Amino acid sequence: MVTATFRFYDQLNDFLPRERRGRAFTTPCAREATAKHMVEALGVPHTEVELLLVNGESSGFDRLLADGDRVAVYPAFGELDVHTLQRLRSWPAERLRFVADAHLGGLARLLRMAGFDTLYDNGYHDADIERIAREEGRVLLTRDRELLKRRTVELGCYLHALDPPEQLRELFSRLRLAGEVRAFTLCLHCNLPLRPVDKGEVLEQLPPRVRESHAEFTTCDACRRVYWKGSHYARMHDLLEGVTARAADVELPPTPQLDA
Repeated sequence: MVTATFRFYDQLNDFLPRERRGRAFTTPCAREATAKHMVEALGVPHTEVELLLVNGESSGFDRLLADGDRVAVYPAFGELDVHTLQRLRSWPAERLRFVADAHLGGLARLLRMAGFDTLYDNGYHDADIERIAREEGRVLLTRDRELLKRRTVELGCYLHALDPPEQLRELFSRLRLAGEVRAFTLCLHCNLPLRPVDKGEVLEQLPPRVRESHAEFTTCDACRRVYWKGSHYARMHDLLEGVTARAADVELPPTPQLDA
């Protein structure tokens, strides 16, 4: 029988039973099991893993595990430079786009507010989300770890937080999105670009107090909603300012050690 010793780091421990968190543990492996197979069998979606070290050497998911192997599994590393090691996925060079599952409507709305193209529909089934992510090269956002384990899902993020603003902070920290914000450029409902519009064109859609106190407006050509810089705008602006504050980096130990 092949057995290997695993140690998961940082937030990856959240996927493990409590008795396996923050420590090394030895477990039997399936015959000819790959590193990816065992990582997911132990409960961690492959999308959450950025780096594998097997016996101290950088390795890919397809590595066949041998008896006695010692496997260290790491999440994303913030700003830490690990370019000399084997990264397990290549993120697109262009601006990231997202698709969110049916339970992340609040996060989808906040991402649109920040200017990130985010598809969301509470009628999406898992197969729909998986297909959209694959065909359109979008990052799949979910709190369903089994969805992220699907073979065709290449880019995905599991959200640990429950509150949408905290989910946004988590995502900004992990994917370093702060420099990509284009606030209030997308419709919160349609995910389409907003355009400036003359007040006279939308006058009949405005509440009386808004007609008197505001002069600048944007509109969505699809749903015809009108936006202005009111109290809601101010709250959202403050939220984004807080979210874009630089998050602490996740550090990689210089010489990973596995406890016996």
